[in-house]
Order: sequence, then C-alpha cells, then structure tokens
Amino acid sequence: MLRAYLFLAVFTPLTFLFAASSIFWSLFDASGGFYAAHARLWAKISLLLAGTGVKLNGAELIPEGPAIFMSNHQSNFDVLALLAAVPCQIHWIAKKELFDIPVFGRSMRNGGYIPLDRGDGRKALESIEKAAEAVRSGKSVVIFPEGTRSSDSRLLPFRRGGFILALRAGVPVVPVTINGSGRINPANRIRIYPGEITMTIHRPVVPEYSLRRHEAEARLMEDVRRSIDSAMEI
Repeated sequence: MLRAYLFLAVFTPLTFLFAASSIFWSLFDASGGFYAAHARLWAKISLLLAGTGVKLNGAELIPEGPAIFMSNHQSNFDVLALLAAVPCQIHWIAKKELFDIPVFGRSMRNGGYIPLDRGDGRKALESIEKAAEAVRSGKSVVIFPEGTRSSDSRLLPFRRGGFILALRAGVPVVPVTINGSGRINPANRIRIYPGEITMTIHRPVVPEYSLRRHEAEARLMEDVRRSIDSAMEI
C-alpha cells in the first residue's frame, strides 16, 4: 500500500507537469510529434517509478499507415505500457468526462485524442463517426473493446463501438494481448507490485466488406477476440 501512495505522490504532479508542457509545445507542432514524444516519455518515467518493465513481441506485424489497436484491459498500467512500447504514434479514444479535467483534458484535445460520448445511442454514433474521420485522415487509435478493466484478467464481453468504427474507417484492426498488468496493479485496488508487462502484437485483421454489415461486424469481433485470447495468461 505504501508503494502505491508514494507512486501516486509523484505520478500525479508529474502527469500535470507533462500535460502542461505538451500543451505549450503542441502550439508549435501541428504534426503531433512533440505531443507523442511527451506521452511516451511520461509513460516510461511512470513505469520506472513503479518498478515496471515492458516487453513487446510482434512489433514487425504493425502495418504501415493508420490502424485501430484493440487490447484487453487488466489495469490502469495498460495505458502506460501501450504508450511506452508501441513504436508508432497512437491516439486514444476515451470517455468524454476525461476531457473535462483541467489541464489534462486540454492536453488530450491538443494531442488529437478523441472523446467518446456514451450518454446515449445517437451521441455515441456521432462520436464514432468523428473518430472514423480522424482514422481515415491518418491517425492510428487505441481502443479497449471490453470497455472496462477485467477483475480476474479474463476477457469480458466486447462492446460493439470499436468494431463499428473499424468498419466505417476502413482500416485494419491490430489485436494486442497484455499480460502482467493485472498483477502489477490489480483492478479496483490501490496497490502496486513491481514486475514486467508483456505485450503481444498479433497479425492485423481486415474487415470482410463482402459480408453484410452485421455479419462483418460479428466476424471481426470474433477474429479479434480469438487473437487476443490466444496469448492470454490466466
């Protein structure tokens, strides 16, 4: 418990310091490169503070051009691991409430991150369409298709939003399996244990546009789930 409180005592001001710095530098860099460098450095320092390492397998499978990365979700450290280890510029699709946090939310907007309004079906679809436009323009994004953290590291049911996005954006989906983050920071617990997170990149899955929309969505969801599950350690 003490380790967790000491980590938070440094991590919280560090996060806002990097957020403020990224806001400033993003004013001079429309490409987002400075922001991405800030996010990667923030993640690496945060992992170092927690005594956590990240091992990445399958980086050579990441396609050129925009893609949608879909990963299982074990703990808050999944975000840090992805930012620190994925060797390309990635953007997040996150619940819109996070964008209301002072400094942090402004930083996310400047970084090109995409708010998702899950308040009702119409607003959610509008958010997905905006995200699809961003992906088609060249942004690679990250989604946790479970929508929340798993308390026992097993895959939860997937939500449809990410797969609707993939079909509308017309880009491949890159399944990612994360192991170990649930042991480092168990869901719903204020505890941090040192250790290593392993991330496995799988072969991209291309939506089957020859199928009817609902069939294509179901097939894509099944293929992505199978890929993620194939490397899970329970």
